[in-house]
Amino acid sequence: MEYGQKVLKYKGRVVFEKMSMPYFKRLPKEFFEDEACFIFVNEGEFSIRSQDQYFTFKKDNAILAKCLNYFFETNEKQCQIGEGVEVIGVLLYPSLVEELFQFDLNTSTHSVDYNLKQFEVDALLLNYKNSINILLDHPELADENLLETKLKEFVLLITKSLHIPSQLDFLAAMFKPSYIPFKEIIHANLYADLSLEQLAKLSHLSLSSFKRKFKEVFDESPKKYITSKKVEKAAQLLKASEDRISDIAYDCGFENSSTFNRVFKSFHQLSPSAYRLSQNDK
Repeated sequence: MEYGQKVLKYKGRVVFEKMSMPYFKRLPKEFFEDEACFIFVNEGEFSIRSQDQYFTFKKDNAILAKCLNYFFETNEKQCQIGEGVEVIGVLLYPSLVEELFQFDLNTSTHSVDYNLKQFEVDALLLNYKNSINILLDHPELADENLLETKLKEFVLLITKSLHIPSQLDFLAAMFKPSYIPFKEIIHANLYADLSLEQLAKLSHLSLSSFKRKFKEVFDESPKKYITSKKVEKAAQLLKASEDRISDIAYDCGFENSSTFNRVFKSFHQLSPSAYRLSQNDK
């Protein structure tokens, strides 16, 4: 696989993109504009973590994403699939689609109850992806008229796939992120080995605002609350399972076994292995 990026622009904005990269642990997708996107997985496997969802994707899967922050992640097993990750993206912007379709997005009240949606790529979507791939590899073919046609074709395909009443309703819904309560965001990502900065990004808050909000909701600092919940879960797993301690550390979101041992001992005055033995003796 040849690593790199290829893009096609329409009226100065990237509307089609191909990214090829080696495997990674975690990469942020941060929305600097109100764009929605559709991502085809060409090669490799990875997962996506959003405010309250966690999906795993492989070749011939696709993702429809509203305008929100989320993370691409990989684990050890996924990193053994091929040489890396390659995706093809279709990006949509409110002002651009209003001009392209002559729509006023404010006239639609349609909404959908998800921020991310997973797709199996059917024959129609596969043919579409292949046509975009050709244009990305041969940008000299992609004049403005052709890009307009391909954007309109995409919107029509997805609107029909989702059984949404109209193209206007589909586009309007894509620029209305579903509200996720702060407490749900935290509980959905407690054991994900996320830094406070990364949790703040998922919450669409600055770090200082995130810390203030966390204190208001949980009446504890983020570090104290999250660490106690991780240790609580680890203690339950040590008592109820025979999993390796290193696996329990990973499942509870600790960076490594040594950190897990140190933090666990600070709570229970016993190492994880000694704690497990003490529970087995009861």
